[in-house]
Amino acid sequence: MTTGENDEAARAGAGNETGTGSETGTGSETGTGNKIGNETGPGNDDVGGASVPAGAAGADPQGVTARPSWLRRLLRNRAVLASTAAGLVGVLLGAGTVAWRTDTLPLLKPDPCWDSLRDAGVSALFGDRRLEVEEQELRLGPNPASLSYGQCRITSFKGDQARRQAIVRVHTLDGLYGKDGRGWPAEFLSSRMVALGTGLPGMVSASRAWLALPQSCVGRPGRLGAATVVDVALGEHDFDTPSDYDEEDRDAMTRVIVDAANGVIRELGCTGTYRTPEKLPALPDWDDVQPDAFCGVKGLELPTRYRESLVLNRVGGEGGAARTCDAGHDAHPRIRMSTVVDPTVAGIYSLELRGGGARMDGTKGDGTISPTRAAYRLSCQTGPVVMAVEDLEPNRDGTTFVRDLLPGYVEAESERLGCGPVKVKLPAP
Repeated sequence: MTTGENDEAARAGAGNETGTGSETGTGSETGTGNKIGNETGPGNDDVGGASVPAGAAGADPQGVTARPSWLRRLLRNRAVLASTAAGLVGVLLGAGTVAWRTDTLPLLKPDPCWDSLRDAGVSALFGDRRLEVEEQELRLGPNPASLSYGQCRITSFKGDQARRQAIVRVHTLDGLYGKDGRGWPAEFLSSRMVALGTGLPGMVSASRAWLALPQSCVGRPGRLGAATVVDVALGEHDFDTPSDYDEEDRDAMTRVIVDAANGVIRELGCTGTYRTPEKLPALPDWDDVQPDAFCGVKGLELPTRYRESLVLNRVGGEGGAARTCDAGHDAHPRIRMSTVVDPTVAGIYSLELRGGGARMDGTKGDGTISPTRAAYRLSCQTGPVVMAVEDLEPNRDGTTFVRDLLPGYVEAESERLGCGPVKVKLPAP
């Protein structure tokens, strides 16, 4: 049975279930290991707060929310749970209520993942299955180069069989050592995603979501740094078959990522909240290639020799931190072209721009190029913009997609963004 068939079979009576997924987070899997049943604890009060204005990832939310109630603040402090439990057990016994274990007391069950994920989002993502939550305390490691604050893993079960798993990570994107330069964009800046909307520095799909934390909370990235983000991975990234439940899962992932980011902001001792967007664009789909406007970019012409191998394209992320186009045949991508307009997210390409291949120059920027990938950094009015072209199936038939497509892509994209004109000079082969 395929992954998709497993997912469809698992959905009955348990929400939309797309398999257990792989662990993509970093750090050890120690933690509280809380087990929760069909309920996930009392939901957070929706205290509102102004939305974040449009701008760079990590832009600060406007306004300050009300402080959480004394009980919610108490529940977020794991160190006092035991003593609080002891006191409440006595009260409940005196009132004629018997509590056999402290973890059966409903008032002492914080929400999953740093007391952030509310019932509505959890239920939409997992249905009413039994859940197990493994949660790390949020703190940077002792290594000065540590970029991970921690992670939280939620797994739903039918009986003893794991059905669905989501991993929530809190980490700074790595631009200095290059650990995030390839894998993270492939998952979290993919053509499957849509922007979370005006004022929310993040993106979402049916299986991935991310949201940058305010710089006032986590600090401004350095010269070679990048944004600090909360991201959520649901199931396998490589599974790319459309489902009738994709829109529902996208909406559930939206709730979860906004709740998780707000919870992390509180956990780190900061104030302010992001608002959940009321409406999102439809998820991108595959369309026929328009040879004179390849990947939807006016003026970008697809060379004639590639018109039989690149017949479909899918464009995601319009209006967000990154616009990405996959192109290929039979909805199977062969090349990927991305334009990352958010300067703090574009920082993940810092290492690639320094040593990712032969140097190339242009009238308003520079970059590097190799047979399989090229990255070009352009100076624009809004700040640095990075454009990348990647061959996803190198050496398959002797094609040279990267060399052939990058110059025209940079020149047409710079015009689309209002940063042109730009001319790119390729190094000798």
